[in-house]
Amino acid sequence: MTVVSTLRTLRSSSAAVPAALALLLALPGGAAAQEDFPGVALGMVYDAVAPPGLAIQPFEGRFGGQGVASGIEAIVGRDLTYSDRFAVVDSLPASMGGEGVDYALWDRLGATYLLRGRVEGTGDGFVLVLELHDVLYTRLAHEGRFDLPRREADGFRMAVHRASDAVVEWAFGEPGMAASRIAFSMMRDDGNREIYVVDSDGENLERVTNHNDLAVSPAWSPDGRYIAYQAWPDLMGIFEVDLTTRQTRQLDPGRDGNYLTPTYHPDGQTLAFGVQGNNNRSGIFTFNVRRDCCLTSLTEGRFNDLSPVYSPDGRQLVFNSSRLGTATPQIYVMSASGGDPEVLSPYRYGAGGYYNAPDWSPYGDLVAFHGRVGRSGAYHILVARMGRNRELLKLTVEGNNEDPSWAPDGRHIVFVGERNWGKGLFVVDSGSGAIRAILRGVDVGEPDWSPALGN
Repeated sequence: MTVVSTLRTLRSSSAAVPAALALLLALPGGAAAQEDFPGVALGMVYDAVAPPGLAIQPFEGRFGGQGVASGIEAIVGRDLTYSDRFAVVDSLPASMGGEGVDYALWDRLGATYLLRGRVEGTGDGFVLVLELHDVLYTRLAHEGRFDLPRREADGFRMAVHRASDAVVEWAFGEPGMAASRIAFSMMRDDGNREIYVVDSDGENLERVTNHNDLAVSPAWSPDGRYIAYQAWPDLMGIFEVDLTTRQTRQLDPGRDGNYLTPTYHPDGQTLAFGVQGNNNRSGIFTFNVRRDCCLTSLTEGRFNDLSPVYSPDGRQLVFNSSRLGTATPQIYVMSASGGDPEVLSPYRYGAGGYYNAPDWSPYGDLVAFHGRVGRSGAYHILVARMGRNRELLKLTVEGNNEDPSWAPDGRHIVFVGERNWGKGLFVVDSGSGAIRAILRGVDVGEPDWSPALGN
C-alpha cells in the first residue's frame, strides 16, 4: 500500500482554482513543449505543489448501516480521488479504525487530513456522518450529517456524491463536482444516435431519448431539470425533455429552417440556438421556452452562427461562426442582446486555424473550445481568458480532442477524445493536467456537464 505523501510546507487550500488557473494562463513557459498558435504565446504550466494527503479511515456502521458502510466509503474515496484535490489513501485495514484519533500516527503516515465516516440506519434510509480532521493542527475541522435514501433508491449514489462535495468544500472553500451528471450523444448499435446521461464518475449510464434517429447537442437547464437538444423529425428541430416526468416536447418558434445547438440562459427561461434558414437568413435566435413565445434575432447573415453559450451572468454570448470562411471557423463573443461580435480565438489573417465548440466557465473569466492550426492535424482542448490579453492554455497533448464542457466546480472539463483504441469520454483537470477516461470504446459527441444537482 502506498501511504500518503507528506505535505509540510504549503497548504493547497490557500489557492483558489480561478486564481491558480489565471496564473497558469499568464505564465510564458511551462512543463510542456511550446507550440505556436497565431498571435498567442501558448504554454502548458501546472502547479508543482503536491496535493495534501487525505487518509480515509474505514467507515463504521451501526443500527443497520453495517451492510452499506464499505460501499459508501468506496464511492466517497473515488469521488475525492477524482476531485484531483487530494492524494487519497483509502481501503485501509479495519485495524486502522476504532474510537479516537491518533494524530501523531496519521502525521507519520503523511496525512494532512483524515476523513472518518459512520453510517447509521434510520428505518427508511441512512444517515452518513462525516468528520474531517486537520492532522497538522490536531483538531476536528468539520463535521456533517447527510441523509441517504435506501441503497436501491435512484438517488442513493447522488446523495453520497453530495457528501463527497461537502468534504471538498470543507477543505478548500470551493465547490466539488461529484454530484453532477454529463449529457452527451452516443451512437447505438442500430446506427442511431440518442441522448444519454452518466454520473461524473462514469456510473449510472442512462438513455434519455428514444427518437430512433439522430439526437445530438444536449444542453442542461440551470436547475438541472431539463435537457434541450436537437433531433431530426423532418428538419432539424429543438426538443426539450423534462427529466422529472420524462415528457418530451418539440419547440415551435414559428420560423422555417433547421434549428441547431441550443443553450439555456442562466434565467432558465430562454433558449439561444442557431438557425440555418432560407434566403441567406441564418443566425442566432432566442426563444422563451417557458412561455412558448418571443422569437428574437441576435445575428443574421449568409454565414453559419452556431453553438452559442451564455456567460454566467447572462450578459454575453460566445459562439462559433463561419463568417471569416467555412474553412476557418472562429470563436466570437458579443452582447447577449446582439451587436458586433469580437473574435476570441487566436485568429490571424492568412494563418488559418480551426476553432469550434466554445463553453463558458462557471467562474465567467475563461472559455474552453477545441482547435487546431491549419486545415489538418489533431484538435486539442484550449482555454482562453476573457479580456484584452490573448492568453491561452492547452490542456491536451495526444490524440484528437473535441467538444469541451466545464464541470460545475470550474476546474474540470469533459471532452470527446480519440486514442489508438477508439473514442471515448474523457475528463481533464485544468489545475494539474490529469486526464481520465470515464467511457471507453464508444462513439460519443457533444457532452454537456450539468450544474450541481441538489436533492
